[in-house]
Amino acid sequence: MHKPFRTAAVLGAGVMGAQIAAHLANAGLTVHLLDLPGKSEHPNDLVEAAFQKAKTMSPPIFYSQQAMQRVILGNYAQHFQRLAQVDWVIEAVVENLTVKQELMARLEKTVAADAVISTNTSGLSIRAIARGRSQSFRRRFLGTHFFNPPRYLKLLELIPTADTEPQLVERLAKFSRLRLGKGIVVAKDTPNFIANRIGVFVSMLGIRAFTEGDYTIEEIDTLTGTLVGRPKSATFRTADLVGLDTLLYVADNLYAAIPQDERRQWFQMPELCRQLVETGSLGAKSGQGFYKKVAGEIRSLNPDTFGYEAPRPMRLGNLDTIEQQPDLGDRLRSLYRHRSRAGDFCRHLTLETLAYSANRIPEITDDPRAIDQALCWGFGWQLGPFQIWDALGFDLVIEDMRMAGLSLPAWIETMQTRGATGFYGPGPSVYRPGEGYVAWQKPVDELHLAEMTAASQATLWHNREAALLDLGDGVALLEFRSKANTLSTQVIEGLEMALTWLASHDDYHGLVIGNEGPNFCVGINLAEVGKIAQWDNLNPFSRTTVRIAQLLSRFQTLMQQIHYFPKPIVAAIQGGVLGGGCELAMACPQVVAAAETYMGLVELGGPDPGRGRPNGPARWAANRAITQHASDILPWLQQAFKTVGMATVATSAYEAQALGFLNPQAQVVINSDRRLYVAKQAVLCLHHRGYAHRRGSRFRCWATGPTTLEHMAYVMYEGGYIK
Repeated sequence: MHKPFRTAAVLGAGVMGAQIAAHLANAGLTVHLLDLPGKSEHPNDLVEAAFQKAKTMSPPIFYSQQAMQRVILGNYAQHFQRLAQVDWVIEAVVENLTVKQELMARLEKTVAADAVISTNTSGLSIRAIARGRSQSFRRRFLGTHFFNPPRYLKLLELIPTADTEPQLVERLAKFSRLRLGKGIVVAKDTPNFIANRIGVFVSMLGIRAFTEGDYTIEEIDTLTGTLVGRPKSATFRTADLVGLDTLLYVADNLYAAIPQDERRQWFQMPELCRQLVETGSLGAKSGQGFYKKVAGEIRSLNPDTFGYEAPRPMRLGNLDTIEQQPDLGDRLRSLYRHRSRAGDFCRHLTLETLAYSANRIPEITDDPRAIDQALCWGFGWQLGPFQIWDALGFDLVIEDMRMAGLSLPAWIETMQTRGATGFYGPGPSVYRPGEGYVAWQKPVDELHLAEMTAASQATLWHNREAALLDLGDGVALLEFRSKANTLSTQVIEGLEMALTWLASHDDYHGLVIGNEGPNFCVGINLAEVGKIAQWDNLNPFSRTTVRIAQLLSRFQTLMQQIHYFPKPIVAAIQGGVLGGGCELAMACPQVVAAAETYMGLVELGGPDPGRGRPNGPARWAANRAITQHASDILPWLQQAFKTVGMATVATSAYEAQALGFLNPQAQVVINSDRRLYVAKQAVLCLHHRGYAHRRGSRFRCWATGPTTLEHMAYVMYEGGYIK
């Protein structure tokens, strides 16, 4: 049992420090954000200006207005003594060893004897930062490398020193996973730790293919993006977003810090990139880098003229067949074998990446899985290097590496000699040098559908786009499998079937509606129902209109059945919860929402009268009112009407509660991996309490209500806010 963190302090209100403070506040902590005193008569000028800028960042770094209020501003001159009262101090000042060491000396004299101290750095030696501090200080000191932006990127690297207490690492890891929603990787105290060490190397491979090879920016971004399971920003858009000056700084620091690295030369930044930085072409923050938007068109850099030109036709061969393969492993294997410029590029980049990753063990970590997790959580890869190696074929990759003249560490040779066929084994387990296959403990508070569906007995019923699964303990789950998790006719059939199943099986206590896609549900499948937004232009006597009306009526009836079903139904939502998906979630008696839930009734700037009746916001208005008198309800109803009419989308689950899309009793989990488990427990809890749906208080419209709302609609229409 670890003592929870309730208060924290972040030293340094720069871009990173302010965002770390914001995310700690998102998690419910009281956070002191301190920076240097200003030179004016207002000592808090610097920190206040930084915080005001942080509050306007897009995408937003706070979940809600309430979270902002948990951040308390201050400066080192007047408020340093506040640090004596906090549980955790995070130093996030400039990447300068001397500055950090001086701050640690001051901290040692101030913080409580049991406070945790961490330094947030992307590459400085943790051991060097703590040099000169007492043994007591060093026992509760470690490195924390949050990835930017901390709210949205899952990875948190913890870097203990030889003096750090193991219990402290465990405490911080558990808290950060549960309360901050982080994926934790424990790294060794080596230059740039795990994710940046490998990630920057891969970025440099792509950049050099442009500066030294014959591939264009567009070709490289095509071959390093979603096609191979990486973010659509790929190589050069990512570089522009990070900032070419930042990338240059990291690469130069790495080059100086790794004299023994067999691929050290790859970290020498090409002269082209240095010239871009020198001339102020820093990427997105300066308006141009490798890309520039000109007259509404995205153009790319011509390295000879330093001008920006429209994309040239790509010479990658026909990749259509590969792009259409839904399974990433199949795409990677096809691309790896492709005899074309595209295949040549991907084989070279893949072999270099996998060989480099293998040679970093045991230097940066003893565990191949840690490298895979770091790249997936920190850089958005769907598969990490060793997972890719297994997907391509363990022996095949080794043979190709030998043919390419790439060096491999002895532990890989040992694996092959002993007959290993991959890095991941049954159990699940992963191969570690000197230990063989080592099992890892799955978190007991997570459920993953891919693992469940591998067992055929878990599937109770399915069609092409929906499946009813057995979660165990008398709880079923309805999973959407349609494209983008839309509400297709097959999904609606699945929901109807799930209710029928539950009604006829007394040994099942309730239902979870959920999936593991990036979005819970983005609405009705418009490809099936036609252009609903233009419903009034359809011939009222046409077969198309009748079929649409029937489908909408079926959907509306289903929402009522879900809302009043005699057994508990819990929606486990995440990502986009839009249109019909929003109505579905509002129809469920209970909701478990990932904090990163973006919820709204989006109908192109106006409520869609063809679909279900979105009475959730109306209920919210009635419940917010002090009394059920019309004069008390109307202001809240106007706010709800504006929210729906303006197609407002909540930027977090907490904001969805404030807007009335989620009720106050909805459970919000910051770590989305826990969402399905928590939803299952919610079903069981409701069942064991003796679940019986209780109808909410009845409310009805009054004479002046429609007139007021009609006037609001007229004003919004005339102002161009709705269509």
